Amino acid sequence: MKKIIFLALGFPDVSKFTGLYTDLIQEFHKNGHDVLVIAPANNKKDIGLRLEGGVKVIRVATLPLFNVGIVKKGIANILLSYQYKKALKRNKIKFDFDLVLLATPPITLTKTAIWIKKKSGAKLYLILRDIFPQNAVDLKMMKKGGLLYSIFRKKELELYNVSDSIGCMSPANVSYIERHNPKLNISKLHLLPNWEYLPNYNGITASDELLLNYGVKDKFIVIFGGNIGRPQKMENIIELANSCKEFKDIVFFIIGSGTEKQRISNLVKELKLKNVILENKIPKNDYNDLLRLADVGLISLSEDFTIPNFPSKVLSYFGNKIPVLASVDLQTDFGIILEETNSGLWAEAGKTALLKDKLMQLYNNPELRKNLGENGYNYMKDNLQPNNAYETIKTHCL
Repeated sequence: MKKIIFLALGFPDVSKFTGLYTDLIQEFHKNGHDVLVIAPANNKKDIGLRLEGGVKVIRVATLPLFNVGIVKKGIANILLSYQYKKALKRNKIKFDFDLVLLATPPITLTKTAIWIKKKSGAKLYLILRDIFPQNAVDLKMMKKGGLLYSIFRKKELELYNVSDSIGCMSPANVSYIERHNPKLNISKLHLLPNWEYLPNYNGITASDELLLNYGVKDKFIVIFGGNIGRPQKMENIIELANSCKEFKDIVFFIIGSGTEKQRISNLVKELKLKNVILENKIPKNDYNDLLRLADVGLISLSEDFTIPNFPSKVLSYFGNKIPVLASVDLQTDFGIILEETNSGLWAEAGKTALLKDKLMQLYNNPELRKNLGENGYNYMKDNLQPNNAYETIKTHCL
């Protein structure tokens, strides 16, 4: 048995929710490891050391980290390291860990990770899911070469250097880190694709009433579920919907919240689009049922990116056997992976006519949709399970 500590930015209660990191931590727990998670508290009553789904979790009072302005978010992230160290001391945690797990974002927990690593003699495994500060530069939230950029770039380099192993989402991520960090020991870098448990298929429970309730009965459902912010650039999807107005049975069902949600809502109203449904949040069971009945799952990434992103939400599409339609930048290799796995179609972000052509291929060919959906499911089953991620981390650090 090894002792593991995971420094988390967001970590829902594993007894109630599933997600990228809850699934991974559950895998460590199931394999007999002693796991401690430190994460923000959702409310005051959660603060302190708790047991959640058999996993020890220290919940820490922090400033708001999500759905706030960049200044408030920056201050909250900078304070995290101090708050986490204080919480570990307050709860009299013994520093005899074998492994420190840290995921990006943020990079501001580097000091805490180094502190725990030195006190425990542990290895540090970095789950690289966000290349910051360059992504902020791409989204015009920070100026390259500016003071703020220089500070965060220094922290980024420090994090890479102190990490014993770095798991990257895709081959393009590995290449990017190598290319932009020439002094880094590249033997640390390896593939760690995203992961998620397969859905539990006990038959579709969706009913005509559910479909009527959401206005999608007898519709060709093109669904998107997730954050609606600058990285997603959902304007490209709204432009696609605008170009498809003549198809009365096609509906774009967009579920989520984020910093750009109001602007997207305003754009839908401005264009008078009746084929777009915007929902902030729906019950998880409803979402799962709608996913299973959807015809196409949408991915959208901004064409402004110079870093290769890989959208984790595709796993919910793979798991529910629906084909993927992606509007993505040319820096990511996500489109290439869709081609290699034969699980979806893609177009360069911002090229509405090409994206529409790909959608029409799916719209007019039910057999193609079925085959792509099955291929995505099989690829996920064989390669993108939490046990795959666990084994990769174990091989490199335990």
